Amino acid sequence: MNNRKDNSSSCKVNYQKELEAVISNEKEEGRVPNLLLHSCCAPCSSYVFEYLSRFFRITDFFYNPNITSSSEYEKRNEEIKRLISEQPHEYPIRFLEGRYEPERFFAETKGLEECPEGGKRCEICFRMRLMETARTAAEGICGENGETVRFDYISTTLTISPLKNAELLNRIGMEAASSYGLTWLPCDFKKKGGYQRSVELSARYGLYRQNYCGCVFSRRAG
Repeated sequence: MNNRKDNSSSCKVNYQKELEAVISNEKEEGRVPNLLLHSCCAPCSSYVFEYLSRFFRITDFFYNPNITSSSEYEKRNEEIKRLISEQPHEYPIRFLEGRYEPERFFAETKGLEECPEGGKRCEICFRMRLMETARTAAEGICGENGETVRFDYISTTLTISPLKNAELLNRIGMEAASSYGLTWLPCDFKKKGGYQRSVELSARYGLYRQNYCGCVFSRRAG
């Protein structure tokens, strides 16, 4: 399946329908693809895990150098692992922690400290995280028998947030995937009640719900 190259159409893309089309095609072919899923936190991941684990073998990739407090980073990291261990999934979810490198985030967003939320700083942050996801997927990871896992798709939980631009995230994701010869899984997880379901699941599992995206600048804005 090829990534769509042109997003310049005046028609707004329905990424949820595109995702459903991918799932339908994979089911018809009798496949359960491997997905490297970038995740930002347990609450955002809860619905995405519930939904996608019925159709994909997920490796959750926790790479978030934008979380600029080490204690906050560890708290979110541990909550993701706890959620994976407690939530039932049709296909088991593997956890993979990326490098924690907040210094990289500060270096790449230097000069944009006063940029409003949702602006250029956020775009750079999205690109940094999704490019690292693509690079990691291209390298593969060792499976239970020492074999390299080939990832059929990469994607992110970030689109579940009503405050995140799904069009931008999908465009960056497609560019990142294409640069490594991978396939982006289109998504807009807030659709079809996804965000509301994540709130319900967060309450069910008693998940820590932060009130800012992760960086010191978003905390200040909040």
